[in-house]
Amino acid sequence: MAPSDGGTGEGDPLARYDRQLRLAGIGSEGQERLSRARVLIIGAGGLGGPAAFYLAASGVGTLGIADGDVVDVSNLQRQILHTTADIGRPKTGSALDRLKALNPGVRVNIHPAFVTPDTIFDIISEYDFVIDATDSVEAKFLVNDACVLGGRPLAHAGVVAYTGQAMVVKPRSTTCYRCVFESLPPPGVVDTALRSGVLGPLAGMLGTVQAIEAVKWITGVGQPLTDALLVIDALDMTTRKIRLQRNPACPVCGCTPTITSLEAEVYRM
Repeated sequence: MAPSDGGTGEGDPLARYDRQLRLAGIGSEGQERLSRARVLIIGAGGLGGPAAFYLAASGVGTLGIADGDVVDVSNLQRQILHTTADIGRPKTGSALDRLKALNPGVRVNIHPAFVTPDTIFDIISEYDFVIDATDSVEAKFLVNDACVLGGRPLAHAGVVAYTGQAMVVKPRSTTCYRCVFESLPPPGVVDTALRSGVLGPLAGMLGTVQAIEAVKWITGVGQPLTDALLVIDALDMTTRKIRLQRNPACPVCGCTPTITSLEAEVYRM
């Protein structure tokens, strides 16, 4: 992990956050909470980029960026943390540069590796809130289970083609990802962005939803997107909010959990 220093040139925080300070329910107290908050973004791609940008702009005190990938030209259609000049660079490096350029007052910790069952607990333990911006179903189950077992609130999102979804999990209190999707499907069953493509601006919309939910959680304003799945269809620009209930038989957060530790073979890692 490589932390940045505090940086210089932040400018007047009252001017930087003026429009946010005017918001009912946030104000100076909410802004102070944001400045003390630590948010981890797992995945610096199509979801993680806009989430990180808006959280840095909002003045979240510490952002963690975890990703083991390097920038590829095919990323640039939707992954707005990176530019053509970054091709071949670690995504965490270009993310650090872009976020510090946007807001030098935000501390950015980079974790330049993919999370694994062996490493994820150590990483999430440093943060108050986790954003799942991963792009594989295996990673999503891993992040969900680690956050439930580790007691870390989580904002999930996913996008394939023209459809996206988002939800928030309060561990052992609200519906978790595994309550809804139960178990890891066989390889090749779940559609992926690699197979069907992804509309870049839609990934931006869902990453922004995750940032909004993080700000709400930290400041206490509004109602979190818990016990619900927000589904967005970009083709006809409709949204649905599907009510969810915790599954008492959920293997990670149910009454008699069977997943009490993270085993690599469970996540095909």
